[in-house]
Amino acid sequence: MQEFSPTTTKAVLITGAARRIGSAIARRFGDAGWHVVVHCNRSLDAAQALASSLPSAQVVQCDLANGDAAKAMIATLAGQLADWRVLVNNASVFAEDDVTALDPATNTMAMQVNAVTPAIMAQAFLNGARSCAGRRVIQLTDQKLANPNPDFFSYTMSKYAADGAARMMAMACEPDDRVYRLAPGAILASHDQTPAEAETSHRMNLLGRRTAAAEIADAALFMAAGPLTSGQAIFVDSGQHLLSQPRDVLYLARGED
Repeated sequence: MQEFSPTTTKAVLITGAARRIGSAIARRFGDAGWHVVVHCNRSLDAAQALASSLPSAQVVQCDLANGDAAKAMIATLAGQLADWRVLVNNASVFAEDDVTALDPATNTMAMQVNAVTPAIMAQAFLNGARSCAGRRVIQLTDQKLANPNPDFFSYTMSKYAADGAARMMAMACEPDDRVYRLAPGAILASHDQTPAEAETSHRMNLLGRRTAAAEIADAALFMAAGPLTSGQAIFVDSGQHLLSQPRDVLYLARGED
C-alpha cells in the first residue's frame, strides 16, 4: 500500500465534508491521491468515518459561525501541511425566510457561515498556506445566482455575497494563486423533500436529468489543477441556471405558486 503523509502529499481542506456534496468532493480528491482535511461542525462521527475510508485524511472540527475560530484553524493547518494547495469552501446553512420579511437571525447566520467566514478563511489560506504549485480557493455558490427566485432569501443573499467576494479576491491574488466559483444546481434532497419530490425537482433543468454529486466533485478536482484563469466560474446543473424559475424547485415540484 502506498504511504501518504500530510507533510509531503498535496493537501486539500474541504469544509462541510462529512456529508452530502462535501463528502463526494472529499472522496474524489482522496481517490486522486490527495491528503484530505475533512472539516465538520456537529457531524464528527460521520467525518471520522469518512476520513478512515480515505488513503490519507484527517478531521478538523470548527463552527464556521465563529470567524476567529475558523481563521485559527487555517493558521494551525498552514503550520502542519507542507504542500497545501486547495481550500474548498463548501459548507453552508440553508434556512428558509421570507423575501417580504427578512428574519434577522436567519440572515446573520447565513451571511456569516456562507459568506463572511469563507472570505476570512480564503484570505488566511492565501496569505499563510505553503504550496509547491500555487494555491487554489474554490468557493461553492449556487445556480440561483443566474436564475434567482424569492425563496430562501437570506441564503441566496449570502451566496451573492460569497460570489462577489470570490470575484474580488480573484482580482487581487498572487500570480500563482487562483480563486474560483463552483455553482451547483439541485443535487440532493432539501429539507423535508420526499424521494419522489426530489426526483421531480432535480430534473427541472434543460437536460431533464438529475445532476449527480460526483459531477460537482469532478469539477472541483478539475479546478484544483486545471488550466483556468483566476475568477472563472463553472455551473454544474444540467442547464438549470439558463432557465427562469419563479420559485425554488422544491416548491415547483409540489405545484406551489
